[in-house]
Amino acid sequence: MRFDNIANITLLDPVFTKQHLAMEGVCNAEESDVMSQTCVLSEFSECAEVRAVISSLPDIHHDLVCRENTFEKFVVTMDRYQEQPHLLDRHLEWMLNMLLEIIRSEKSPPLLVHLCFKFLYVISKVRGYKVFMQLFPHEVSDVQPVLDLLCRQDPKDTETWETRYILLLWLSMTCLIPFDLSRLDGHLSTDPEVKREPVMDRILSVAKSFLGVSDKSRDAASVLVSKFVTRPDVKQKHLGNFLDWCLTTISQTSEVTMEGTVALDGALQSLAQLFKHGKRDDFLQYAPTVLQCLNQKRITDSNQATLRKLGVKVVQRLGLTSLKPRLAKWRYQRGCRSLAMNLAQSAITESVEATKPDLSFVSQEEDYDIPEDVENVIEQLLVGLKDKETIVRWSSAKGIGRVTGRLPKELADDVVGSVLECFSFQETDNAWHGGCLALAELGRRGLLLPSRLSDVVPLIVKALTYDEKRGACSLGSNVRDAACYVCWAFARAYDPTELEPYVNQIASALVITTLFDRNITCRKAASAAFQENVGRQGTFPHGIDIVTAADYFTVGNLNNCYLTISVYVAGFEEYTKPLIDHLVTMKVNHWDGVIRELATKALHNLTLRAPDYMANSVLPQLLPMATGMDLHTRHGAILACAEITHALYKLATQDNRSVTDFLSSDTIEGLKGIHQKLSDRRQYRGFGGELMRPAVCALIEKLSLSKMPFKDDPVITGWQWLIDDSLKNLQMFSTGARQGVQDAAVSALAALCRQYYQIEIGVADVKMQEELVGQYLSALGSPVVLTRCGCALALGALPPFMIHGKLQQILHGLQAVCRVAPKQESLTEARRDAATAMSQVCVAVGVRARGSPDRVLCEDNVRAVYEALLGCMNDYSTDSRGDVGVWVRAAAMSSIMDVTLMVVASAPELLSSDLVQRMMCCFAQQAAEKIDRYRAHAGTIFLRLLHSLEPAVPYIPHREELLSIFPPEMGNSLNWNAASQAYPHITQLLGLHQYQYHTLLGLTVSVGGLTESTVRFSSQSLFEFLKSIQQDAAALQQFGDTVLAIFRDHLRNDRVSVPLLKMVDQLLANGCFDLFISEESHPFSVELLSLCKEEIKRSKEVQKLLSCIAVFCGMVQFQGDMRKKVLVQLLMLLCHPFPVIRKATASQVYEMLLTYDDVIGDEQVLADVMASLSDTNWESDIATVRAHRNQLCDWLGVPRPTLVVKVTGLSH
Repeated sequence: MRFDNIANITLLDPVFTKQHLAMEGVCNAEESDVMSQTCVLSEFSECAEVRAVISSLPDIHHDLVCRENTFEKFVVTMDRYQEQPHLLDRHLEWMLNMLLEIIRSEKSPPLLVHLCFKFLYVISKVRGYKVFMQLFPHEVSDVQPVLDLLCRQDPKDTETWETRYILLLWLSMTCLIPFDLSRLDGHLSTDPEVKREPVMDRILSVAKSFLGVSDKSRDAASVLVSKFVTRPDVKQKHLGNFLDWCLTTISQTSEVTMEGTVALDGALQSLAQLFKHGKRDDFLQYAPTVLQCLNQKRITDSNQATLRKLGVKVVQRLGLTSLKPRLAKWRYQRGCRSLAMNLAQSAITESVEATKPDLSFVSQEEDYDIPEDVENVIEQLLVGLKDKETIVRWSSAKGIGRVTGRLPKELADDVVGSVLECFSFQETDNAWHGGCLALAELGRRGLLLPSRLSDVVPLIVKALTYDEKRGACSLGSNVRDAACYVCWAFARAYDPTELEPYVNQIASALVITTLFDRNITCRKAASAAFQENVGRQGTFPHGIDIVTAADYFTVGNLNNCYLTISVYVAGFEEYTKPLIDHLVTMKVNHWDGVIRELATKALHNLTLRAPDYMANSVLPQLLPMATGMDLHTRHGAILACAEITHALYKLATQDNRSVTDFLSSDTIEGLKGIHQKLSDRRQYRGFGGELMRPAVCALIEKLSLSKMPFKDDPVITGWQWLIDDSLKNLQMFSTGARQGVQDAAVSALAALCRQYYQIEIGVADVKMQEELVGQYLSALGSPVVLTRCGCALALGALPPFMIHGKLQQILHGLQAVCRVAPKQESLTEARRDAATAMSQVCVAVGVRARGSPDRVLCEDNVRAVYEALLGCMNDYSTDSRGDVGVWVRAAAMSSIMDVTLMVVASAPELLSSDLVQRMMCCFAQQAAEKIDRYRAHAGTIFLRLLHSLEPAVPYIPHREELLSIFPPEMGNSLNWNAASQAYPHITQLLGLHQYQYHTLLGLTVSVGGLTESTVRFSSQSLFEFLKSIQQDAAALQQFGDTVLAIFRDHLRNDRVSVPLLKMVDQLLANGCFDLFISEESHPFSVELLSLCKEEIKRSKEVQKLLSCIAVFCGMVQFQGDMRKKVLVQLLMLLCHPFPVIRKATASQVYEMLLTYDDVIGDEQVLADVMASLSDTNWESDIATVRAHRNQLCDWLGVPRPTLVVKVTGLSH
């Protein structure tokens, strides 16, 4: 709800759902303005459609598919009105009448009748049975037919339970006829052979039978009991007996079995409904007996949550029966509840005084004895508040509210005191949750007097931040949500003057929960409760401003709450310190690392609002925490100290001051001593070290950026040791923590060098430069891959003055790491980080064409950099994780782009045409490959370099053609991740001579890959291109030569050769080389056959052999001598050592002969060959198979293959 027109809105009765507090829309009937904003639907717009559906039921019920489709369509339509069921009210009657007309028709078969009852159940579910059942016809003439139809139902039929449910509800309404049911019996026969049971007995027996079923009919049976047994004529004869039956069922039934649980459920539901709807005078005499039976059965100890809930419901109804029905005169009444009045501050005092009741003149309570059983009832309800299931606690809370409303003031106050005992830290979260629900109910009913608010409000404030860690998760989100419900209820229950002393506490607590709660539902619940208080109370400081900034939808984003909205809210003085204090006391030490880090960033942002408070109060409070014993507290406190110090530095810089002007000498010493204390306690080791190292590295970074006066201090040596030790021992940390430790150490190193290793601006401390560069370069040769990674990134993070004079050494060291040396394929991560570091070093030192190669990037060293990075583009290393070389290629692409843009901006003459051509071709190849993410990365860089104008990259081959394929406006619109968008563009590069080889190389692994969508779109695009050059012999010849060149260059390289064979098979099958077929022994076919034979020579790779078989079958299209050579190869494969290859070859040759009918001219020979291929068991032994194969050779007119005898020894 918005407050744009708040003066025109008056909120009335509370509408609050127990499960979705945050979704509470306060949509009462009188609130048209709110309704228009929160309710999407305005009427039942599908009226005609539903009428047509119901009318069609007699025609479609016999067709199972039509029946199910129609029913599902109806369910979907009705479910739209689940949140606004009142829109159906005008239409319920005609829907009911249409369906009942079909049901009553004698022509309706049972299947149609059951279908109509399904429709009726859906309507009752959406609208609610209490409203819907009132529309059933309930004339005297309806009793017998409904009862007869119900008696004919099979309680065990699981397909027709909706029929039984609706019939029971209908029978419940017919029981309300104002005539004695004995009149319906007529003259019962006196003949003993003719047994006719009275209607009253029949209904009761039906109700009892359905109280024991396991479906929803049981619920409807309990409703029938409440309507039927409470009739004046029935209760005289059967009430006592029925209660005896219920108590017998309860006492003699065990919940161990499913049947026993169902029977108990039915009996308890019946008791709850009877004591709810029956007259007190009728049931008062039975209440003690029922309570005694329940106590003996000990329902509260049941394992079934539903039974415990029903037990609580029955117990509270027994308590209400024992107490006289009256409205407590002592209860608090607020009076007028107008939002407009709350906002009209000038008139609020008068109005409140005029409407507020004077409790001092309330007459003394009427004296009467409270039955002893009531104490037992209240005790059981208080125990229910601590139950482990929410439904039981919720029912208990409502029972507490109902029963307390009938008690004298003193006893009611005792109940409130007992509820407050739930809020002890010795109690579980269940007790806290139940206590909150009970307080909300008491407050809503006016039973929590203002005199108790001083005890209640502090507990609710604690509940708003209740959070208990249990193992790997936490408990308390339901407690915080319920505490928000309490605040929501109090806003409606109390006059603003009563809550005024507690406004700041409640407002601050709700704002804290709205902004900083980990759970999104709690944040939204707190936002709704705060909004309710702003509207109802009108006393919350800056309420409208905060509600506007932190509304229901805005608080959904946790980062936004911590980092943006909190800064705005802290701008209001009343909330500044509470927000900061909460972060320091509750969130900096939170068990969730994400929350701790967000809290420290929030403290950074909030420092702007209270710098003196941060410096003088918060930092001294955090410093002991930073060296305490609790790991999470230490971690959060160290990060918080770092962030606050850096924020103070930024503020000081604005006034040309030093950060030390804000900090006391004790604080500075405390910050400086954190590392040493942790080191002395050895808290950098083990699991704790995974949190402490990045935290202290962040502290080092922030203190260095803040220019703390620690130059030449021994602490700098300690900091440097921590950074070096972390980078060189990354393998000691868990996989999840390594990246965080590495990033923090690298960032800390860069800041530390800039602040403490400069003698003067741009001049390094030579000793430290020699030491750092030397140790990192030597560590690049470490056998531990993570050590190489950390030290490579450390070199990349060094500031320019630390690199000057050492550039050549650093570049040579990184270039050596980038090369794939024999037996070093596993060092993939090191090559990736070295490629990244190389560009960082180059960008740091800058470029100057005639500069010194030891200081800047220049003509003497630029080519070596490019050669190393372009070499990384060919890294296709694989391991158990898959294509890990792609990490190196991606890093190299980013590095080439950074270096190129820098060189082009300052010294474009350093770029040669061959470098640019190789670079662009490599990007084109990567942009055509199969992994979506890296294809997008390459494509984006390709377009970035192509479209770069200021400055433009020189020597790009075919620039004009490329710009026509990729116009500048396409840069942001082309989705490279989508194969359907990327490949139609990238295949156009095949028409550009200089890009053809590399583009086709990338396409090869895509067309011959495994991913269905990639294969489909890449092959479609390739075929489209080949279709466009089918009549251009020269272009097709060039394409064929390129295919052969790729095959030749990657012979026996399975990464390329296997996909290439699959691609060639598709090309042959689609007739892409038809132009070559007519020419006998075309060079393309000759070369292709030679390469295929070489590829599979001595190969044991099944996939490669299968792909090659398919290519051979496709090459049969070539005429003359080439066909015979191909057939020889296929026939040789029929005797391959692997049975699977023999079988696959026979199958594919069979299909080939069917496809190409000109291979064998003689029909008889063709029939014999086909029969042999299909009938022979090609998986049998080689000798048998060879005989069949030789016969095929004779039929096909090709020479029989002969075995080559291997000479294994010297002849004598």
